[in-house]
Amino acid sequence: MQDDDTVFHALADASRRELLDRLYARDGQTLRELTAGLDMSRQAVSKHLGVLEAADLVVTRRSGREKLHFLNPVPIRLIHDRWIDKYTEHRIAALMDLKSELEEKRP
Repeated sequence: MQDDDTVFHALADASRRELLDRLYARDGQTLRELTAGLDMSRQAVSKHLGVLEAADLVVTRRSGREKLHFLNPVPIRLIHDRWIDKYTEHRIAALMDLKSELEEKRP
């Protein structure tokens, strides 16, 4: 399991987020498929994929001579649970209290 800093670093780059979006749309792509339509060299995409793999956001599997890339959403979920969810809990509770209060005041 990777630490949060590694995941945040990987997610900080727009090109890497684009690669994650592409894998979300269609998992199991080769480097050639991920490079298609991007304004990046094959080497740049490969480097970005290396950062994503180091953060455990992308996992790979060999299929013959090709290397397939798959999205691993677990690190993002862990970030959400630790850093986002706890900050929204109070707001949601406040909205629920407001809703209840307003419903009680209805004629």
